[in-house]
Amino acid sequence: MHIIAVGLNYRTAPVEIREKFTFSERDLPVAVAELKDTKSILECVIVATCNRTEIYAVVDRPQLCSHYLTHFIEHWFQVSKDQFQKHLYMYENDKAIEHLFRVTSGLDSMVIGETQILGQVRDAFLLSQNMKATGAYFNTLFKQSVTLAKKAHSETGISNNPVSVSYAAVELGKRIFGSYLNKTVMIIGAGKMSELTVKHLYANGANKVIVVNRTFERAVELADKFNGIPCTIDQMLGYLPEVDIIISSTGAPGYVLTKTDIQPYLQKRKSRPLFMMDIAVPRDLDPGISDLPNVFLYDIDDLENIVDKHLQERKKEAAKIEVMIDSEMVAFDQWTKTLGVSPLIQALQTKAGQIHEETMESMLKKLPELDDREIKVIRKLTKSIVNQVLRDPILRIKEMAGERHGDEALELFTKLFALEDTLEQQEQAQEAERKAVEAETKYMDEEKLSLRSLQTVDALAHS
Repeated sequence: MHIIAVGLNYRTAPVEIREKFTFSERDLPVAVAELKDTKSILECVIVATCNRTEIYAVVDRPQLCSHYLTHFIEHWFQVSKDQFQKHLYMYENDKAIEHLFRVTSGLDSMVIGETQILGQVRDAFLLSQNMKATGAYFNTLFKQSVTLAKKAHSETGISNNPVSVSYAAVELGKRIFGSYLNKTVMIIGAGKMSELTVKHLYANGANKVIVVNRTFERAVELADKFNGIPCTIDQMLGYLPEVDIIISSTGAPGYVLTKTDIQPYLQKRKSRPLFMMDIAVPRDLDPGISDLPNVFLYDIDDLENIVDKHLQERKKEAAKIEVMIDSEMVAFDQWTKTLGVSPLIQALQTKAGQIHEETMESMLKKLPELDDREIKVIRKLTKSIVNQVLRDPILRIKEMAGERHGDEALELFTKLFALEDTLEQQEQAQEAERKAVEAETKYMDEEKLSLRSLQTVDALAHS
């Protein structure tokens, strides 16, 4: 078995390419089902976010499967592989496992250490699991990955330091207010940066927003998103006495608010602090405002300095998570090695059981006078002898499978006990069972289709 990760993300593909390869929430279950039915794909999970589209798969032949996966992407999105192949990355086995651990922990994100991806990976896995598209490998690997990410965020400080200008501005305001509960926010300008900052403020308790914009219609549009109050530039000074926070991000060539504009309103504020964030370039707010009492003014450079400092702190914490990932990879590797033990143990027990039964039959032919009670006692005692003889070899091979040369130990174990034929018989039996299940499923699908056809004909006949 091999584990493969194939995908494209914000590093390998620009947004105009990424947007062609997005799965809608409605279509994702259909895509997972189709992917699971793809030749040589044994297990699969699709992780789809705004910054990445990735397919994780357990496959039996990695070389051919790269072709099958590329064909699946080409077929599903109806885009020629020539348009996306150069943007694809593919990782196999240890590299794929490490990549998943890094993605889930937020180390591969555009904003390092973000936690949203953890929920997205978990949801992607649960969808595939519910659809029976995962098995032993991914049920263990994805649960381990999610647990690792939770541990990484709880045991390190990677999430403690904001690394976006808008979030840094919100965190900065907490130092002044302590809490945003019942605070009034004024946004000057209605761009993306202002909107994102207000979202963070609302998430932290701010409950009233005043949207100021030169174009009143745009002010109304943004105000509606936050159940806010729209107003024009000419009207904004009238709201100054009640405002706690001002965020300004316009494209104006000069200052939107000056020290002279604000000064007359300070007396009406009764010494309440006014927190002002100028995230515009060129600046919207007169630097002289910072000289006014109880007014705290910060510009884009102040915020970016905070972001740079916090990013360095996150990188330090990320190094701790890298060590945790190394440890988890060793644990998963040891677990996968023990998977190879189960067929060997089953083969050894099967072979020993066959030998035991053949020996019992031979003995019964030679001792026909034995009664049922005697046969039962002999069978039980001889079976106990077989189990005791097998006990130590089974324990030892379980231990050796998890060690450095586990594969060699499994191979030697197979040769020592001459299990090749028994293993082959087991594989043939499993393959026959798999084909029988597939045939039964196909038959049931055909029956359902036939029934639908009859129902359709019946409906038409009565219409």
